[in-house]
Amino acid sequence: MKRTAIILISLALAGANAYSQEGQTNFQQAQTSSQKARANSQEGQTSTMSLKAQTAQTSSQQAQAVQTMSLDSCLRYAMENSFEVKSAEWEVSGAKGDRGTSLGDLLPSVTGSVSGQYNWGKSVNAETNTYGTETNFNNAYSLYASLSIFDGGRTINSFRQAVANLKSAGVSLQKAKEDKQIDVMQKYVDAVYAQACVKLSGDKLADSKHLLTQTRRQEELGIKSLPDLAQIEAQVAEDEYNHIHQKNVCNAAVLALKAAMNFPLDQDLQLDTTILGTIPEYQIESSSEIYEYASVNSSAAQIAALSSKSAKLNYQIAKGYLFPTLSVGGGIYTNYYTIFSSEQTVASFRSQMNTNLGEYVGLTLSIPIFNYSYYGNIRRQKANYQKALIEQQQTLRALHDDIEQAVMDRNGYAMEIGQMESKEKADSLAYSLAKRKYEEGMLSTYDLRTSANTLLQSRITLLQMRLLYLMKDRLVDYYKGVGIIRDEQ
Repeated sequence: MKRTAIILISLALAGANAYSQEGQTNFQQAQTSSQKARANSQEGQTSTMSLKAQTAQTSSQQAQAVQTMSLDSCLRYAMENSFEVKSAEWEVSGAKGDRGTSLGDLLPSVTGSVSGQYNWGKSVNAETNTYGTETNFNNAYSLYASLSIFDGGRTINSFRQAVANLKSAGVSLQKAKEDKQIDVMQKYVDAVYAQACVKLSGDKLADSKHLLTQTRRQEELGIKSLPDLAQIEAQVAEDEYNHIHQKNVCNAAVLALKAAMNFPLDQDLQLDTTILGTIPEYQIESSSEIYEYASVNSSAAQIAALSSKSAKLNYQIAKGYLFPTLSVGGGIYTNYYTIFSSEQTVASFRSQMNTNLGEYVGLTLSIPIFNYSYYGNIRRQKANYQKALIEQQQTLRALHDDIEQAVMDRNGYAMEIGQMESKEKADSLAYSLAKRKYEEGMLSTYDLRTSANTLLQSRITLLQMRLLYLMKDRLVDYYKGVGIIRDEQ
């Protein structure tokens, strides 16, 4: 019995030891699994942190790529990338070429020639100047120069016209830049106005949704009726439509601005809206003084004056064809010959070149007797000259009207902005009171809707007045010679 008990105790101890070893093994495996899980977790956190860092870096790069452009930045970008400006630059290059051609007509023309002639059969002997049957070779050299002394002023007037056309091309380049700046400024103002209208419509939509939530609660409590709730729901639907419509208008305005700037369509264009904070200033300026400066220095006035001058020179050139033409010319010549079919000895090349050398000089007088096309051209050029003078007067009158209108509009908008700011504040206060009365059940939905629309219209009108003042103010400075771009680098 004791032996049996000892055996059973030994078996029990062995089982306990085995169970303990198995438990230790399982514990070690669990620790290993825990360590692996911890390592995987750390690796996952590292990957997550790396992904977040990459995402943040990408977002930072995108934020750097999308830059906010002010009005002056857009104007400078358009100057550097405008097709119209680049085309005008090539017009200046072509005008320079025309001036060089006209300048060359004032200088003497020099012509040199070399000829070689191989004869066989019956031909003239260059030494005896008699006919004979022989084979010979003649080689002639000549140099000729001529200069027009008088041609009725056609050449000098053509040069003057080329100089005037070059200056006109330079002024046209400046006008192309100014026209592009005005166009881009208009498109920029439209885009900023559209973006601001999107914000206003969004604010009104948010306010209407908040009012709708309150009205639903009041309808559930029996304070408001179903017609009142339907009216607010209709107002929210209308505001949602207006908000979507303003977004579409804004996208179209930004697209038009990109097209005017020649900006890549696949890139975002963020506009600086700080111009909305421009403080208007009423300025007492004489439009007559501005016109006095602009009538001489503006690009439109200069182009009109240069066009009249070019037309006048064309008229003088046409009359020049009725005058005689006198030119002087002179030259030198020499030749060399050799005979192949005879044993006759000829002088050397150098000797013949010196012996046969000859010079000449002469005057040429050409008198036009009758050419009816000359008279027809004179009448046509005279009519063009008179037409150019009228167009110059018309340009100056239009310039004076534009200056008068710009000064009047700028000062008018400055006064209107002050009144509209007061109206916008009053409408905002009226809407706040109307909203409170509506919440207390003392105002109808229709009256509240009218008050909200009145406030929105006042804000839109104030926004429009501010942008129009900004544009007219820069136009007045443009006529004064200050320029549309203000923060020149």
